[in-house]
Formats: sequence, C-alpha cells, structure tokens
Amino acid sequence: MTVRPRRSVLYMPGSNARALEKARELPADCLILDLEDAVAPEAKGQAREAIVKALQSGGFGDREVLVRINGLDTRWWVEDLDAVAAAKPDAVLVPKISNPGQLQDLAARIVDMGTDPRIRVWAMMETPLAMINVGEIAAAALDSETRLAGFVMGTNDLAKDTRARLVPGRAPMLPWLMNCLAAARAFGLDILDGVYNELGNDKGFVEECRQARDLGFDGKTLIHPKQIVPCNEAFSPTPEEVDTARKMIAAFDLPENDNKGVIQIDGRMVERLHAEMARRTVAIADAIAKTEQRQPA
Repeated sequence: MTVRPRRSVLYMPGSNARALEKARELPADCLILDLEDAVAPEAKGQAREAIVKALQSGGFGDREVLVRINGLDTRWWVEDLDAVAAAKPDAVLVPKISNPGQLQDLAARIVDMGTDPRIRVWAMMETPLAMINVGEIAAAALDSETRLAGFVMGTNDLAKDTRARLVPGRAPMLPWLMNCLAAARAFGLDILDGVYNELGNDKGFVEECRQARDLGFDGKTLIHPKQIVPCNEAFSPTPEEVDTARKMIAAFDLPENDNKGVIQIDGRMVERLHAEMARRTVAIADAIAKTEQRQPA
C-alpha cells in the first residue's frame, strides 16, 4: 500500500518572497502557495510570478506543493491556471467550488492547455451550496478529466456565509465536516480540515487537531509554521498503534488464518477489516518515517 502523508498543510502567501524561501526548510508534509485570500488584488500579478519562480527553482524536497488559484468567478483565475500549470506543482487548489459544473469547466481548460497529466485538482469546500451538493461534487472524481484528488475544508468562509459560530468543539460545523468527509471517502478522495485561527491558544489547536484526526481527516491546513510540529504529532500513529497494527497484520498473514474473517488476538476478537485498517496505519507510519529522515526538523 502506497500512501502519502498529508498531516500538516501550510498556507504560504505568494506575495511574500521570504515566506516562499523559508517554506523549503519547514517540516510540513504539504504547502499551499496562495494566490487567493492571502494576496491583495493589486499584488496578484506579482504573487503569481513569485510562485512560478519558486516552483521552477524547486528545492521543496518531498513536500507536496499545491497552488491555490483565484476563484473561477474572478478575472484572475485563467492567468493563474495558465502560469501555474506550466510551472508544474503537484496540484491546483480551486476555491469556492459549489457544484460539479465548475470542475467540468476547469477540466475543459486544463485539457485545452495540454497540462501535465500528473497535476491534480483539489477543491475548497467552503460555501453553503457546496455543503448541499457535496455528493455530486465528489462524484466528479469519476470523470478522470477533472483530476479531482481531494477536498480542503474552508471553515472560515463557511462560517461567514452560514453565520455559524466558530466555537470550541465546533458543534455547528460537525454535520458539514462529516458530510464532506463521507462524500470524499465514497469517491476515493483525501480530505483536509480547515484552519485554526487562534495562534495564541496552543491547547485549543491541539484539541482541534485531535478532533479532526478522530473524525477521519487526513490532515489539517495551517496558517503559521508554529502549528506544524503539534499538527504532525496529532496526525501521526503512535508507536503503540503501529505495534498493534503490525501484530494484527502478522496474525492474519499466518497460513492457518488465511480464510478466517475473525480471529482472536490477545483476548480480543479482531475482524479482517481491522487488518486492512492496520495496513494503512503501518503504511502511513513508514511513509512518515521516510519523509522525516529526508526533511530538516
């Protein structure tokens, strides 16, 4: 099983050259170089050039690099897509996707451009319409031309448009978070949690990371480098979890258990589906170990 860790995903403003340079040394699994919210209208062109230059210069190592372009309802998105796609990031992140038709429009442009087939598309889920249409949006992944690979929750925009309050525990958000997660899993997509705004509240941040992990998210988007290490810790399997997973896999791999759907391990009845979950735990742990060996801490 091949998996790619996406525990910590840091937004970096495209208009900040120093931040783009620093991004190459941060222990984040992924980076989102931003042309949208973090960049003022008058700085869009300059930020676009800076991101293209950064991508062409490389040096990001194993970090997955996404570029968030401006929304499809703005005057900037076509120039963003044209310039960024030529510089070959791992993926393009598109804000405010509210229906599958938008992904089809984007796909048509991507096909016309002859974009490198390795470049994926991720969708921001941050509007009330997106919450209503989430199943149809996720199903767009069945059309390979959309290149849809994942969702990113935009909880700040969602709170603004719905008037839901961002409170500890996120009770108002939970139905939307879980609907998006279920839709993502139904169609083989990864999904990242939204950002945590209170930079001075370390305890609250860790609690929200753990909540997102327990809900089933692959990782969390971040707004500051100080959030990377605690986020990585929250989304990494513990040594005890990895040991248990390896024991479970080994037990099911024994010849005498080859055709069994349920076996007993240390006094606990374990189903074969738990072994499949265990294989993913081990694959994630192994991938994290390889990544951390190659990236500076």
